[in-house]
Amino acid sequence: MRSRYSAFACGDTKYLLNSWHPFTRPKRLELDEGISWRRLDIVRTERGGLLDKEGVVEFIAHYRENGIAAQQHEVSRFLKTDHRWYYLDAGPDNSAEQSMAV
Repeated sequence: MRSRYSAFACGDTKYLLNSWHPFTRPKRLELDEGISWRRLDIVRTERGGLLDKEGVVEFIAHYRENGIAAQQHEVSRFLKTDHRWYYLDAGPDNSAEQSMAV
């Protein structure tokens, strides 16, 4: 999860696509250059250990867009294939996106 966050922060679409599971991977990905990613907070994890085949990461990613601080709260699912973890999809976010003018 942290490596994918770093890829978003650095604009590395190639890494993001390569770490996305083939079942759900989009053909292309365009990142919003107006977003500046600031911090990643891991809220919780489920499974995802050395012997697991699947895992869940709930996180809050903090960013700024047009001078406004905001957060993306997501529950992401990952699958391990051939000893490599892939992002599968995001579960529903049960909290509304929070923004505050700064």
